[in-house]
Amino acid sequence: MTFDEYQAQALTTAQEADPKALMSRTIYAMGVAGEAGEVVEKWKKIVAYHEGKVTEDDINDLAKELGDVVWYIAVMAHSLGLSLDDVMQRNVTKLKDRQKRNVIKGAGDNR
Repeated sequence: MTFDEYQAQALTTAQEADPKALMSRTIYAMGVAGEAGEVVEKWKKIVAYHEGKVTEDDINDLAKELGDVVWYIAVMAHSLGLSLDDVMQRNVTKLKDRQKRNVIKGAGDNR
């Protein structure tokens, strides 16, 4: 499945009537942050309470939460007129440029 194929399927489950409305975009942005927070919370519990031992249940839970993060990214990108393939390609291009300039860590976007 390509990123764009995923995005098209994810959009079939989006319920907002006007994805370009400010409120919809705001909800999408908050959804990215909220779901990312759930990923971090699950990881914190693995580290804090289970000595970093990752179980199969943990992997399944993390996969679900990571999927939720990607869903919000996909619908938000669409609301901005961006294809997910394009977003991912832009990211790889940016990272390769950082790597070429030996600034892969930190604020490599500031030239």
